[in-house]
Parts: sequence; structure tokens; C-alpha cells
Amino acid sequence: MKGVMRFGKKGKISPRYVGPYKILKRIGNVACELELPAKLAAVQPIFHISLLKKCIGDSSSIVPLESMVVNDSVTYEEKPVEILDCLVHRLRNKEVASVKLLWRSQSIKGSTWEAEAAMNDKYTQS
Repeated sequence: MKGVMRFGKKGKISPRYVGPYKILKRIGNVACELELPAKLAAVQPIFHISLLKKCIGDSSSIVPLESMVVNDSVTYEEKPVEILDCLVHRLRNKEVASVKLLWRSQSIKGSTWEAEAAMNDKYTQS
């Protein structure tokens, strides 16, 4: 389509929504001005409210920065804090033990099921 601006990618896999962005002010009853980053400087910052989607913040995805040690490569290592639950999956020929782990910088909603053997190999205290 000629004259259509795409955000980041071209083609069929272009993103449907871009953001989230902070609303600076409302203009009338049906328009809002958004705080857009510098890479979207070519886009007019005023949008009709029907084009906006409500962004509900997920408190479980917010990681406290004080408890996290960031490496030089801007990565950090998650470490398990506690085992919340154990479960044995029975397959046709074998049994697989799984444990539900609470990670250091996550809440209980962020806990995951992991294979017990893999966790023993990776996190055994030597």
C-alpha cells in the first residue's frame, strides 16, 4: 500500500500495535496526544481514541532493580529461591519428576515447572 507508514517491519508480519506510550493530554473528547520516542518523529503524535488500546500494567512483570546484579553484557542470571511443588509425570515407559520453582526476582505468579534432574545438575551446591 502506497503512503502507509509501517512501524519497524514491512510486510505481512508488521506489528498490529506499537507502544505503550504515555498520554500527554486529551484534545477534545475524541483525541489524545501521545509521548512518542525520537524514532517515531515522522508520526504525528495526535491519535483518535478508537486507535488506542488500553494497556494494563502487569505487576508480576516488574523486576525490582535493587535485587538484580547486571553483567557487563547487560544480562542477569535467574536463580531459584524455593521449591513450591513437586509432580511426577507418568509417560508410557518412564516417569519424569518436575518441580515448581520460585525464582529470585519473580513473584509466585512467575514460578515455572522445570525438570528435577536438570535442576539438580545445574544448581547442585558443590
